[in-house]
Amino acid sequence: MEKFTKLTGVAAPLPLINVDTDMIIPKQFLKTIQRSGLGKNLFDEMRYDADGNENPDFVLNKPAWRKATILVAGENFGCGSSREHAPWALLDFGIRCVIAPSFADIFFNNCFKNGILPIALPQEQVDMLMDDARRGANAVVTVDLEKQVITGPDGGSISFEVDPFRRHCLLNGLDDIGLTMEKAAAIDSFEAKLASSRPWLAA
Repeated sequence: MEKFTKLTGVAAPLPLINVDTDMIIPKQFLKTIQRSGLGKNLFDEMRYDADGNENPDFVLNKPAWRKATILVAGENFGCGSSREHAPWALLDFGIRCVIAPSFADIFFNNCFKNGILPIALPQEQVDMLMDDARRGANAVVTVDLEKQVITGPDGGSISFEVDPFRRHCLLNGLDDIGLTMEKAAAIDSFEAKLASSRPWLAA
């Protein structure tokens, strides 16, 4: 998993509440178990019309936000079914951070396991960042996970908090497998001792 330390990029405004996982990545795209390739179908039903043409009014289709790496959204983001494809699609598009007043629990947890930083802030602060995001290409925001500070395009800053364990995992690029591999030496030692003391188990 890619480390998350400091991210500077364009923030895209998505002022919608209750954005569920089917809106993030519709069910017809869940057939794959690959994490790559889903970005083109992120927010598919909002980004494209029935003929597959881009909807010019959708924020991520507008030139200023096509390469956004930060998403500022409404409350209860990621609700609905517990599909891990939702953070996969965001990440494959290029979104590394989602800022909202609140998140659905399973989506929130899945973000950390896939290298995305979800930040929950009071509505007033999200509104400020939403205004910044509406500036388009000038909406450059920096998210510093080490210092736990968001810096807006005018230099104003907002502090946020992340669970220390989850912060450690993101800073070091550790998913569940990575956390296990940190204990590789201890696991190897245990298996060697087990094979020595109970050789019939290794037969």
